[in-house]
Amino acid sequence: MNPLEKARIGRTGLRVTRLGMGSAPLGGLFEDVPEARALDTVRRALALGINFFDTAPLYGHGKAEGYLGKALAGVPRSSYVFATKVGRLLIPADPNQLEKREFDHPLPFKPVFDFSYDAVMRSFEESLKRLNLDRIDVLHIHDPDDHYDQAIKGAFPALAKLRREGVIQAVGAGMNQAEMLARFAREAEFDCFLLAGRYTLIDHTGLKELLPLSVEKSISIIIGGPYNSGVLASGAKPGAKFNYADAPQEILQKVQQVEKVCQRHDVPMKAAALQFTLAHPAVASVIPGARSVEELEENFRLVSHPIPADFWTDLRKSRLIPDEAPTP
Repeated sequence: MNPLEKARIGRTGLRVTRLGMGSAPLGGLFEDVPEARALDTVRRALALGINFFDTAPLYGHGKAEGYLGKALAGVPRSSYVFATKVGRLLIPADPNQLEKREFDHPLPFKPVFDFSYDAVMRSFEESLKRLNLDRIDVLHIHDPDDHYDQAIKGAFPALAKLRREGVIQAVGAGMNQAEMLARFAREAEFDCFLLAGRYTLIDHTGLKELLPLSVEKSISIIIGGPYNSGVLASGAKPGAKFNYADAPQEILQKVQQVEKVCQRHDVPMKAAALQFTLAHPAVASVIPGARSVEELEENFRLVSHPIPADFWTDLRKSRLIPDEAPTP
């Protein structure tokens, strides 16, 4: 596969590289990333030809957006496609009172769920300032799992207005579940969805309804978390992460089975993880996070790593991927 091949986002004019870059690690997901390393990583992505960058106010409580804003300063705006999210307002907070969660050394803000129309508009304006941009290409409703009504009645109309005004081009939603995204697809005019962790080598939830529905409605899928928070990168070892927490035993056992097939065919598991997601016709891009130039360059190489057809046949025969799942 060619990581620099471009795919269209929905029915918009946006075209993104099949390999994009997620920025949760730059915000300190699990461990802090120094600013210089973060900026070098983004600039290396640009130098390689990657044109798609995804972030969110949540990531480091504004830190990732700030890093991306600095790294992209002076870069021609037409040369990259940028996505961020709404749904969490950042409220100034005492850094000593911040609850320790996924992000290490976040900025002194408390993220507060708010999917109201006014909060979305405020969040959008604050993101523009952190990013030093005058427009965003893709704007996602972020993790509205327990807030469907407010998201569809408040956030979506706000994003639709911004789309009509031309300050965003694509309306999306980003979630770690597929079911609510399918509901969004049926009930409103979305251009794309960011599906995190629910269509991977070991989790095929999105294949049941969301991905076929997205093909039918010309909604592009962007795959986040292709390594399922790390277990498909680190392998089945103690402390490996799945869905932002320590992987349960049943997941480790499934990864062990995948590892055996990878060993038989001399295929890096990370290469298989990236290329599997990109094979589905609904998927426009995959956006693994990177916390260093080395990780970024590895992802770039892995997307084009040769994988024999027998490998995918073996996975299917081993009942590790469904019969209906497309493969490269």
